[in-house]
Amino acid sequence: MFGKRKKPEQNWDRERKTPVLKCSICNGEQVAGFLDKETKELEEVALIRNEKELAAFREAYGITEEIKKIY
Repeated sequence: MFGKRKKPEQNWDRERKTPVLKCSICNGEQVAGFLDKETKELEEVALIRNEKELAAFREAYGITEEIKKIY
């Protein structure tokens, strides 16, 4: 009764955008977001500091495929 409720998935355009992790070579910072396939513009969504936050990002957006890293 008082357990956690599963949040509904966020929507993103799977036809036009690809989930990516933008990684900094200097300090190791990672930002999760969506890369537009046509314009190559990155829509930043969340700062990822550990595996738990990455798992939460995947769950929130229903991402099951591998997330590509860009530098």
